Amino acid sequence: MATALASAGILLAGWQSGAHVAETTTSTTTSLSSSMSAGGSAANGSTGASGSSAESTTAATYDGASVRTRFGTVQVQVTIQDGKITEVVPLQLTDAERKSAQISSRAAPVLRSEVLQAQSANVQTVSGATVTSEAYLTSLQAALDAANF
Repeated sequence: MATALASAGILLAGWQSGAHVAETTTSTTTSLSSSMSAGGSAANGSTGASGSSAESTTAATYDGASVRTRFGTVQVQVTIQDGKITEVVPLQLTDAERKSAQISSRAAPVLRSEVLQAQSANVQTVSGATVTSEAYLTSLQAALDAANF
């Protein structure tokens, strides 16, 4: 629990400072922990080194822009490893009302899957979640631009 709170604090500081890069020069394991908080919805992605590897790889994470919509703010983080998108984590999803949070929590996994398959932000919006999808993909494109991807 304390680790989750510390991670949330670190993510908050990262949001305020804009896009950043965190590089790891060992094998990287990414775990996705989605959680709905009472004040809104967010997903915390934690990246940590796991053991040693005979082959060294580099993974970098980039935060996308915070995109404001009439239903709340959307921001995603992308991980690029060996020239491929390996993870997309929503840092913040629309949560202006209960319905917005439900739509976001349904759309985010679909968008993540599509982005990982397409290896770009050029994917279709999720039906019924157009505003959230467009904001998600806009934030993602900003992160990809920061990564020069």
